Amino acid sequence: MRTLTIVVLAAAINVSGAARARETTTPSTAVSRGVAARTRGESAVAAAFGAAADPVRGSTREVTLPAGTRIPIVLENPVGSDISRIEQPVRAHLSTAVRLRGTTVIPRGSRVSGVVVDARRSAKVKGRARVAVRFDSLVPLGNDERYALHAATVTRIAPATKKDDALKIGLPAAGGAIVGGLLGGKQGAAIGGAAGGGAGTAVVLSTRGKEVRLGKGTPLTLRLSQPLTVRVAG
Repeated sequence: MRTLTIVVLAAAINVSGAARARETTTPSTAVSRGVAARTRGESAVAAAFGAAADPVRGSTREVTLPAGTRIPIVLENPVGSDISRIEQPVRAHLSTAVRLRGTTVIPRGSRVSGVVVDARRSAKVKGRARVAVRFDSLVPLGNDERYALHAATVTRIAPATKKDDALKIGLPAAGGAIVGGLLGGKQGAAIGGAAGGGAGTAVVLSTRGKEVRLGKGTPLTLRLSQPLTVRVAG
């Protein structure tokens, strides 16, 4: 009987201790689980908002300008038939933004660069001066990305001087005829006119024609010979 009583008391003590242990650990475990769940929930919300916001902040799309699109630029360094050489670098920037269907594709101030492909001085007898530039690179404003540019060569040719040459020959001839007429009548006028004309021709043969120059700040227009695809924000 005494032995049975001791066993019952021991069992009761064990049950009571287990209950107290549950009472002690359960709140702590619940709190820990609640914190973990709240942390996971906050992380999920942050991830959801981040996933939605990041594409908006950094998203880009490609826009293609068709061949024939005109790009207005302004020279940043001068070029000329008598001051430039082939392969000389040329720099310019956009004077006006290029837009397509309401979207700014190339902002104003974007840089373009190229080289001189022809620089020819005027000849003494014939041959007009000319200078030509080909732009082949574009860097949009606010963007370090460089795009290959395919545009028609910009060429300028000096104006013809035939009328000026005729005046250079004709005026000395007329003057010589007048002087010759005063000195020797008709025969003197003929001789004087021939001499004067020869002098005028010599002046023309020894004088170069006009040169052509495009100074800093000269406005030009590029025309795309091939489509240009540019990445724009949005």
